[in-house]
Amino acid sequence: MNASVQTLILDFDGTLGDSRRLIVTTMQETLAALGLPVADEAACAATIGLPLVGCFFKILHDHTLAERCAELYRNELFPKNNVPGAVPPFPGVIDTLRQLHRRGLKLAVASSRTTPSLLQLLGDMEVMSLFSSIVSTLDVARPKPAPDMVIKILQDTCTAPTQAMVVGDSAYDIQMGLAAGCSTCCVTYGNGTPDELTSADHSIDRFADLLTLF
Repeated sequence: MNASVQTLILDFDGTLGDSRRLIVTTMQETLAALGLPVADEAACAATIGLPLVGCFFKILHDHTLAERCAELYRNELFPKNNVPGAVPPFPGVIDTLRQLHRRGLKLAVASSRTTPSLLQLLGDMEVMSLFSSIVSTLDVARPKPAPDMVIKILQDTCTAPTQAMVVGDSAYDIQMGLAAGCSTCCVTYGNGTPDELTSADHSIDRFADLLTLF
């Protein structure tokens, strides 16, 4: 049990929302549209959790091309592909969030998405009212794995680092939490590989398993 934890800081993609297919497909369409080599699913999925330009830079190793890809992805292809239901919550997510909220935990989101995209997806899931703080990559100077998002959430919720736990599916989430001085929990059903998540304090196979920690 983690009686000292008052605030849970949750990643979105790969933790709350199952967006892998939408993201990978849109990344591949973007690369193809610009006549660039199309990365396979594993390579695209390995970038999820970074800001959009960082995702493409990790594949292309060219900042100018990464910027062009991010612009096309964000302004044309993602809005086309992001139809209702394209990013469903993982099993048990909504009920578990409600139970954690009823138990008195403060809930927050730290996501590499932009603010409009993040708010739209949380709104679609009808869970906005459960969160005390929602922080996107646009709200901080440095993206994951820097601790800036967590630090802002700690300030927003008046929480000490030792009273917060960061929950995510990628190494970027775990590194962010550790850099901020928080405890961490990885989810094994998302986009990260087991080797990337060994530094987390806790590991769960289903989102509902969070209830066993509190």
